[in-house]
Amino acid sequence: MGPSVLFPLLHRLSSPLRTVTPTWGRCFLRRLPPPSCTRAPCTTSFPGLNSQHIRGMCVESTLSHIKELSPPEQRLLNKLYEGLISGQRASLAESITLVETQHPRKKELAQVLLQRVLAYRKEQEKQNGGKPLAFRVGLSGPPGAGKSTFIEVVGKMLTGQGHKVSVLAVDPSSCTTGGSLMGDKTRMTELSRDMSAFIRPSPTSGTLGGVTRTTNEAIVLCEGGGYDIVLVETVGVGQSEFAVADMVDMFVLLIPPAGGDELQGIKRGIIEKADLVVVTKADGDLLVPARRIQTEYTSALKLLRKKSKSWNPKVVRVSSQTGEGVPELWGKMEAFRSATLSSGDFQDRRRAQHKVWMWSLIQENVLRHFQEHPAVRGELPQLEDRVTRGAISPGLAADLLLKAFTSSSSSSSSQ
Repeated sequence: MGPSVLFPLLHRLSSPLRTVTPTWGRCFLRRLPPPSCTRAPCTTSFPGLNSQHIRGMCVESTLSHIKELSPPEQRLLNKLYEGLISGQRASLAESITLVETQHPRKKELAQVLLQRVLAYRKEQEKQNGGKPLAFRVGLSGPPGAGKSTFIEVVGKMLTGQGHKVSVLAVDPSSCTTGGSLMGDKTRMTELSRDMSAFIRPSPTSGTLGGVTRTTNEAIVLCEGGGYDIVLVETVGVGQSEFAVADMVDMFVLLIPPAGGDELQGIKRGIIEKADLVVVTKADGDLLVPARRIQTEYTSALKLLRKKSKSWNPKVVRVSSQTGEGVPELWGKMEAFRSATLSSGDFQDRRRAQHKVWMWSLIQENVLRHFQEHPAVRGELPQLEDRVTRGAISPGLAADLLLKAFTSSSSSSSSQ
């Protein structure tokens, strides 16, 4: 759903105490419209947005594509928005549930809510000198690396320092129920009871790479709720690292000692994504292997091409059991944030990520549109049967389906 759909909906979120005159199709400005726009300026106001948030945006009327918000929907979104920005964890949880839904109408409501939160956050960043208020950290590693224990120890330390920490734990999904398999929230008992922390397990629901399409939107909502540290934990080592690295400011790879041939097992591509490598369980009998692994990874990182001119990836050892190395680890993370903010890499990375996720969502929606197209659905069963019998190759079947899709689309547009 594009801006032309969203902003007419935003119009309907005005406070009940205000009189709203529908002005669909105008520029939502209190100042003069841009030179390219011939429409009259709009003086309508609504909570969470002002002329600075939406300056220069010209919106076409699209009421024919979507019905207006009903009074219950207006009340729901106003309640969620006000509760979210006031720091209510229940409102944050309900808002994330809304963006995770697959219901078409609720997805539209979720996008309206997200636009309001984005505008609110943008205004906060402007008051902060244009610098982001929140620090997004992606955490991943092989099973058994101690990710949940590590997050709990780091999270408790940060909340003790006055930070608000949110944890988005992306779990594998059960094939039977579709719910989370690992239940990371139950493994962070102390942190889950901390009023300055918010933990949200999200099942992958079959999403390739482990990171759900709504994880990025959940990050935005957490930041709107006042959480200045957002930790995103992925399911393990694989494609999820590449997905989560495109939505966080810093990617941290956790590896256990004495796990075999680590440099072969983790693979070069994932190491290249890491801004910081953390060797966990560096205590007791594992202290010597941890030191050896730290040396190996430090040497390996020197051979890789630098991602940033302002930061060289580091390798550190920590023990979640004793707490040793955890304050030093956070010091490295703060040094990364300061260095990249000063050089501009921090802001450039976020801008590039916005484009990446826009195209990711486009690809997902185009694929769904293709699968639901009548011409494709008509040909698909027969072609699938011929492919499974070996009568035609998968490539030829794909070409035939694409031809059916494009031919039908071309004939529809010409009518």
